[in-house]
Amino acid sequence: MLLGQVIGTVVATQKESSLTGLKLLLVRTLDEEGKATGSTVVAADAVGCGVGEMVLYASGSSARQTSVTDKRPVDAVIMAIVDQWEVGGATKYKK
Repeated sequence: MLLGQVIGTVVATQKESSLTGLKLLLVRTLDEEGKATGSTVVAADAVGCGVGEMVLYASGSSARQTSVTDKRPVDAVIMAIVDQWEVGGATKYKK
């Protein structure tokens, strides 16, 4: 799993039919301090999150192991909305 922040949405009117109904979001990867690492990914939303939220996402073959993405051609999926994280006993983020 990776930590990220949803920074936008992706709309694709022409796509593989098995992707119909999936909400696609643009996610910026974060480090443990909450700073952007510079990479972004388009991820299918399996939990109903929105722009600005901190999320956990998976990529690669793990992305196809949710009930929303099973047997669909996705390489990243958002599978959790983060409420809080701590590093070394210090709270780095709280919703």
